[in-house]
Amino acid sequence: MEITIKEVLTKNELKKFAEFPNKLFKRCSNYVPSLVSDEIATLSRKNPAHEYCDSKYWLAYSGDKIVGRVAAIINRRANESWNEKKVRFGFFDFIEDINVCKKLIEKVEEFGREHGMTEVHGPMAFTDMDKECWITKGFEERQNLTLLYNLPYYIDFIEQLGFKITCEWAQNKMPASQPIPEKVARINKLIMEKYNLRLLKFKSSKEIMPYAKSFFSALNDAFNSGGLYSFVPLTEKEINIYIKSYFSVLDPKLVSLVVDENNEVVAFGLSIPDLNEGFKKANGKLFPFGWFHILNCLYKYDTIDLLLNGVRSDWQKKGVHSIYYSDMNEVAIANGIKTAYTNPQIIGNEAVKIWSNSYDCKEVIRRAVFAKPIEQIEQ
Repeated sequence: MEITIKEVLTKNELKKFAEFPNKLFKRCSNYVPSLVSDEIATLSRKNPAHEYCDSKYWLAYSGDKIVGRVAAIINRRANESWNEKKVRFGFFDFIEDINVCKKLIEKVEEFGREHGMTEVHGPMAFTDMDKECWITKGFEERQNLTLLYNLPYYIDFIEQLGFKITCEWAQNKMPASQPIPEKVARINKLIMEKYNLRLLKFKSSKEIMPYAKSFFSALNDAFNSGGLYSFVPLTEKEINIYIKSYFSVLDPKLVSLVVDENNEVVAFGLSIPDLNEGFKKANGKLFPFGWFHILNCLYKYDTIDLLLNGVRSDWQKKGVHSIYYSDMNEVAIANGIKTAYTNPQIIGNEAVKIWSNSYDCKEVIRRAVFAKPIEQIEQ
């Protein structure tokens, strides 16, 4: 099969680029389609991440049929912060043909080489709020709509091309309404009294808004100090977009914020309802009825995804994380939520071991980012 690689240059090509995985995985029952409009917004030059990222996108064709896609992304802020010269491959999907995979990754390496990069890694996108890391174990398990989906041949092909795992994550599944250990509840009360902390509870998304900037300040600090793989803090423009786009639709029951005596967020736990079925029925489109299917899931659910959690660096190692974990547990019990899935947690991260130390949980999925050196071509 002859493969042609073409750079994405027009709006129509960008739309095809965004739509490709929804077509590729349409017969995969575990796949949760992304909204095409969201994908285009991320890829569009209007995305403020482009202020510090260089990128190009390509589509692979067999005749007139699209058989793959890839983005090459150089995050200059990440490279400067981590003292690296890396180009990312992201939005990387392809049919079960290693030649397609090879030709696309060669474009990423070529782009990196032209910009003086010495290593290629991925799958990653522009920021840590974007989808990243491939499944390596647990393909048969329920997937999370906020994460990448891939089939086993992705891993086979990328390893055949010389890539090796450079970072691994685990996702856990747990009964959401299991009893809170008495010891944990007692310690939480002592911590809050000792440090004059308060746990905020909300009745509407409007009540959350005054704490949105403080939430992202704590998130940037927590993730940056925690050494998350290739993380760089979100910019003011990015934070404003996330607040405008998502905070108004948060379920207030699923937001746990711990604040200090100055009313600043020092720790946070943010969960979302299981929206998988709604997004599957929407099939990548909000209109005419996609919004209705997604909205239904917001009001009726028994499964949640533990999306974001963390503790500001100056409050770490004081047990503060246990406060919002317990609160999320109490919310699950009160609302009949049966199951919770964690977002990927870096293997070996001591800060997240409360799940295995204090709660009944089971690892169900492994994910990874892969890397390899870029071969330099003598001039």
